[in-house]
Amino acid sequence: MIGLNAQLRGTGAAFTAARIMFGGWFLFSGVEYFTPFDLQPLGNTPLAQEFTLTLIHSGLFAWIKVMEVVAALLILANRAVLPAALACVPLNIVIGYWNFVLDPGVVEYAFGVVTLLLNAILLWPWRQELMGLLRW
Repeated sequence: MIGLNAQLRGTGAAFTAARIMFGGWFLFSGVEYFTPFDLQPLGNTPLAQEFTLTLIHSGLFAWIKVMEVVAALLILANRAVLPAALACVPLNIVIGYWNFVLDPGVVEYAFGVVTLLLNAILLWPWRQELMGLLRW
């Protein structure tokens, strides 16, 4: 069980900076999809473009963006940070895969590393409790 002490641990400078950067990044990324500005990168490789367009045309991408917005708002408000950060893990695995495998490049590698690192920092205060999820 995750106690109050574990919840209060996430108040350090690195955690706060990661929370604001990650939340802001996900909020922008999620909201931007629903604006007419069309800033969503499709990728530089045919495979990355096909993958992204398939998500968009299937309607799944809109749900992903809604998840990003909800998680970002919770993280920025410093409310339910643990469940919001946990909900971002599968999204970040796909984001990392897209950046490292489907559309590799220096900028893409940097984005992949930063998003995974920020998500890990958000989960770090609860690492002891989360280790229980790995027990058989």
